[in-house]
Amino acid sequence: MPHAVFLRRFAGYDAPELDAVVAELLTSAGCPVGRGDTVLVKPNLVAPRNMALSCSEPRVVRAVCRHLLARGAVVTVADSPAFGTGRIMARLSGLTEALAGLPVTVTSLNGPRQVRLAHGGRIGISRLALEADHIVSVARFKCHDQMGMTLAVKNFFGCVCGFRKSMAHQRLGKDRGRFSRMILDVLAALPPTTSLLDGITAMHKHGPAYGEAFPLGMLAAAANPVALDTAIYTRFGLAPRDVPLWGQAWDLGIPGAKAEDLVFPMERPEAFDIAGFELPARLAPLCFEPKRFITGRLRSLMLTFGRPPKSR
Repeated sequence: MPHAVFLRRFAGYDAPELDAVVAELLTSAGCPVGRGDTVLVKPNLVAPRNMALSCSEPRVVRAVCRHLLARGAVVTVADSPAFGTGRIMARLSGLTEALAGLPVTVTSLNGPRQVRLAHGGRIGISRLALEADHIVSVARFKCHDQMGMTLAVKNFFGCVCGFRKSMAHQRLGKDRGRFSRMILDVLAALPPTTSLLDGITAMHKHGPAYGEAFPLGMLAAAANPVALDTAIYTRFGLAPRDVPLWGQAWDLGIPGAKAEDLVFPMERPEAFDIAGFELPARLAPLCFEPKRFITGRLRSLMLTFGRPPKSR
């Protein structure tokens, strides 16, 4: 069965046609949202550093919300970031201001419900995510020092509540296969999703927070996030063994993991110039050193309770 990935070249966030192109991409991807549906818009609000690149661009999230509201949906925008809360990070990133005047709720993904993992154990996924009729993921196109790239699939890891993400790194991080399978288990537990990937300005060299801007000029959407990610990996000449999440999806036979099963009704991946885009030369350990883990938790608490973290 072919899996459609919709790619569009797009110049910049201030272009007046941004709303129309986002609506076209979501409609083409078959986003099945109608009147009265409860929809979670899941941005990427990773950390209070380099926020113009590390977080979802507020203007893209606003365009997504406008489309969903026009379809009659009840929209909530929420994330569970590595530091602080979704509400705090939305304010710091400019997302709250961008959504001002729209009838949407901006909040945090909390209220964990335990979901069983394939390799044993459980993980706490937000009830808000699990109970939505539909999720629209608004991911940022970025390099990732630990996972190679963070695209559509990785963004759903943010549905895990709070510190449980850091604990998953510590508990499963010695085995990239198990860690990647955990993320795929999270995706499998969620309601139907549509993914929009923002690569208008991507992040390269390092990530998910400390990279540099790369003008890729891409917006992409798909009903199948695995297929969307596969399209990007193959554009960079990567193989499943190079990207832990892709390798695990390939091994499990998850639909969309094979490039030959993809179709591109709009632009093809080779239409986008990636010359000069730098991927991590080697992957960093998934487990955090104890000092970094404790420091990270303290920084998160300080941000949550009103003390801004020191810049790195």
